Amino acid sequence: MLTKERFTQLAQRYMDTIFRVAFSYLKSREDADDVVQNTLLALYRTDREFDGEEHVKAWLIRVAANESKKLLRSPWRRRGEPLEDYENTLRFDRPEDRELYAAIMALDGKYRAVIVLYYYEGYSIRETAQLLGVPPATVGTRLARAREKLRLSLTEAERL
Repeated sequence: MLTKERFTQLAQRYMDTIFRVAFSYLKSREDADDVVQNTLLALYRTDREFDGEEHVKAWLIRVAANESKKLLRSPWRRRGEPLEDYENTLRFDRPEDRELYAAIMALDGKYRAVIVLYYYEGYSIRETAQLLGVPPATVGTRLARAREKLRLSLTEAERL
C-alpha cells in the first residue's frame, strides 16, 4: 500500500503522461480528465508492489489505456470538444509543431496511441506493445502506417 506522500509524488509526476495517453484515445479534455482521475484512484486503491519507477509508469499507462477504451465503448460517451479549442490552449515553439500536433490528432485512435507512446513518451516498440496489449509486430505496423499517414497529410498541407 502506498503512503499518501508517495501517492502524491507519483500522481504529480505522471498526471501529464496519463492525460496525454487518454487524450490520444478520446480527443476530449473532459473525458481525459475522467480517465486521469480513475487511473489515479486505481493507483491509490492498489495494494500492488511495484518494482520501480518504470514499473509504476507502465502500470499507470496500461490502466489509462484500458480506462480510455472502456470509455470509448460506453453508450454514454459524451461528444468531445472541438480539437481546435484544446489546441488553442497549448503552446508550440514553432508553427510546424502545431501542424504536426493537429495531424497526429486527426489519426485514428490506434495510430495516435502508438505515436504518443513511442515518440513522446519514449517507449520502445516492445514496451508499447505490452502497454497496449498487442503484439510488437502490430505496433511496428501501426507506427509505419501512422508515419505514412502523417507524411501524406503534412505534404498535402504544404501544397495548400
